[in-house]
Parts: sequence; structure tokens; C-alpha cells
Amino acid sequence: MKFSLIIPLYNKAPYIAQTLQSVLAQSWQDFEIIVVDDGSTDASVEIVKRFKHPQIRLVQQLNAGVSVARNHGISLASGEWIGFLDGDDSLHPAYFASIVEMMNAYPTIDVLASRFRVIADSPAWPPEVWQLQAPTYQLIDDLPTRWMQGIPFFTGSIVIRATLLKSFMPCFPEGESFGEDMDLWFRLAEVSTIVLSDQPLAVYRNQVAGGLISQQQHSLIAPYLLRMQLRALQFPPHHPQRISMLRYVCQQYITQARLEVAKGRRGQAFTLLSKVWQQGLTVKRWWSTLIMLLTLPGAAIQRWQTWRKLRTLTQ
Repeated sequence: MKFSLIIPLYNKAPYIAQTLQSVLAQSWQDFEIIVVDDGSTDASVEIVKRFKHPQIRLVQQLNAGVSVARNHGISLASGEWIGFLDGDDSLHPAYFASIVEMMNAYPTIDVLASRFRVIADSPAWPPEVWQLQAPTYQLIDDLPTRWMQGIPFFTGSIVIRATLLKSFMPCFPEGESFGEDMDLWFRLAEVSTIVLSDQPLAVYRNQVAGGLISQQQHSLIAPYLLRMQLRALQFPPHHPQRISMLRYVCQQYITQARLEVAKGRRGQAFTLLSKVWQQGLTVKRWWSTLIMLLTLPGAAIQRWQTWRKLRTLTQ
């Protein structure tokens, strides 16, 4: 069983060596690493070249964004399964081996994922190898609802059967670098069950510019939400998938409204809430946010929102 692991690379010189070492240390060795450099201006490319490892393939492109880089890597992948890893994150040595166990347990499922750890960037990196307990698996048939309960996986802890993934090409929306991965996960979830392992098999390095938490505090509504809303409306009015998708979109608008009021932009916050009022009327969080807008200072909302994001990352 061969894996293709795609690493989009842009100015990650302080981190890329550790990332590659975590992949090369895998107990399951049937894999290729496709590093797609997106026009780095630091020493990232030179560091990758120093490895001179037969399983590492480096390709370079003019700067076109992370989505183009990932799509480029997918087009070059020869593995039966394709995964992704950012140039500053890392894998547990048993990552691929554990994924193979999931494949054997669920041979007909096309999307497999695992929980992950969030560790702050520090001079102590990389983290020591952690013990893994015997896994339990969750079948996710409603990803929007599951995501609202806490982030179940991230880009570095999911693999997709290559035949399915390539049928979605271009998989990542080109020209976008905010929510571009979420767009793909939700579209995949509309056609496939996702198996989630409770083993944390990857590490997300927190406090790196452009990372997951900073992206969640972006000041725009991600384009994938607009597309998701349109897809949801194609389902019949009472279809469970329509309901969960629209509820998820509503929650994201509410989150963004809270970020806007924390920045003192209450007018924008009211506009966001008004765009999802039909779903929001039955959502307690919509009402509590409206009350926040009317009564709380922005700084208090900002502190509460930051705490909540950190808490839900690993739920």
C-alpha cells in the first residue's frame, strides 16, 4: 500500500527539515514525499535538496498559492492513497502504519483521518514520540455536525483514496488560501463516510504565521462557506444534509460576527447575523451573539472568543 504525501512549501526554512524527518521516520516505508515549493525566497529549497533521499521528490513552481501547490502535487502522485502535511507540522512514526490498520478495518471507505495534537512552537521542537493507546474508530456521516462539536482532524491527519481524490480535480480552489482545505473536506464528506481514529497521529505546530488558529480569526467570510450554502440549498427542504450544512454555515457567520464586534465593527457584525437570520432564530448562539453586540465591550468578546477557539481545537 503506497502513500503519496504532498507538502506545499513556502518559506518554511526553520521547520521543513523537522517535518521531513518525521515522515522519513515512519515504520511503514511504502511512501513518496512530493514537496511542491511555491516560490520560496528563503533557504527552504536548499534544505530539502540536502536530504538527497530517494523517497523525496522536489518540484518547484512560481508562487501561485497553496491550493495550486497541493493540486500540482496531486497530479504527480503515484500512490494509492494521498495525504498532506504542511511544512511546519509533523507525524507520529506510526502514522502510516496506523492508517493501514484503519484501511484493513474499513476496506471500502475512501477517506480516513485521525485526531491530532496541538503543540506550541518552541526551541524544544520536535516533540518526543508519544505513546499511542489502542485505537477506537468513529464513522462520520455528517461532517458539518461533527465539526461543530470540535475540530476532528486537520490537513496533516487525513488521507484519501487517490481515485476518489483525483476525480475532484482541481481539488483545492485555486486563488484561495483561507478555508481552501475545508472546502475539499466537506465536498468529500458529501460523497463518502469518513473514518476517524481517536489516536493523535499528527502534530499541528501552533503560533506559526498562517496557521489554523490564525486562519480561523480571518476577517472575511471564507468563499467555501458561500459555495457550501449553495450546495445545501440543492437538497430538499427537510433533507438532513441540507439542515446540517446550513446550520454549520450559520455557526461560522456567528463566529465571524463575534470577531467583527471584537474589532469594534458592530455594523458588520449585525450584517453577518442578518444574513443567516432564518437559521439563526432557532440557534441559541445566534441570540447570545445578538445580546453580546448590544451589551458587551469588544475586548471582552475577543478574549472569550480566543479562549473558545483554543479549547475546541482538540475536542
